Amino acid sequence: MSAKIITREQVLHVAELARIELSEEEIERLGADLGEMLEYVEKLGQLDTSAVEPTFQVGDPGVLTRPDVVTNEPAPERMLANAPDREGAYFKVPKIIE
Repeated sequence: MSAKIITREQVLHVAELARIELSEEEIERLGADLGEMLEYVEKLGQLDTSAVEPTFQVGDPGVLTRPDVVTNEPAPERMLANAPDREGAYFKVPKIIE
């Protein structure tokens, strides 16, 4: 199995999108690795998935969620009771941008 050819320009374009700097050795190695990945994805694309449900999951269906119900009513006075500084019903914080 020979890897797909990824050009140097394509590797540099991916590196630019990822905002990473690569050495010459890394450019060559990444080009070969990306080529192998693309070849594998192409191989996966040849599989017959016509009998697989679009929402099929291999593992657990996920984490069960609780109903979206408010369990703690807003209580600004209680929330601000220990605030080091406040202004009305809001926390007052130091300015960080001049």
